[in-house]
Amino acid sequence: MDRQQFVRAMAEGAYIKAGSDAHLHMHAMSQRALQYTSQINGAYHEPAELRALFFELIDKPVDDTFGLFPPFSTDYGLNISIGKRVFINEGCCFQDQGGIEIGDDCLIGQQVVIATLNHDLDTSKRGNMRSAPVKIGNKVWIGAHATILPGVTIGDGAVIAAGAVVTKDVPANSVAAGVPAKVIKTI
Repeated sequence: MDRQQFVRAMAEGAYIKAGSDAHLHMHAMSQRALQYTSQINGAYHEPAELRALFFELIDKPVDDTFGLFPPFSTDYGLNISIGKRVFINEGCCFQDQGGIEIGDDCLIGQQVVIATLNHDLDTSKRGNMRSAPVKIGNKVWIGAHATILPGVTIGDGAVIAAGAVVTKDVPANSVAAGVPAKVIKTI
């Protein structure tokens, strides 16, 4: 399985069987991601150098307005899309096999986790996984230690409170907080 086939399958909500070609592809590409994140996290880099390393990690253009405070972790790297004027704070962990899209003008707080895979609930198939992309609109602020689960879409202008666990879509211009996160306010 090549990268384009894998990304296409993930976008369609692929069911990945443990030991399958897709699963083996994930593991091989995780080694690539580890190489890049080790470079990103292993020493101080000027902002332009960090952007260049992140560009290589995701293999997509990164705007000059992109900011990152390492450490940063991802286990695939090639299924992340970043808009303009995005800032990712330190300690974030992106599980991007299923796809992560981040719009323009977004702020991602410290130690935010974005997951795009779920394991099968059937214990005899627990090693199998299903993918679902995460889409983050424009001008979204995600507070520190929030967790965004697979398949979630966060609308433009929304705020995710610190520590929230987002299990469902969040409408535009709203504030979601809690575990599980619920809309507590409209902006």
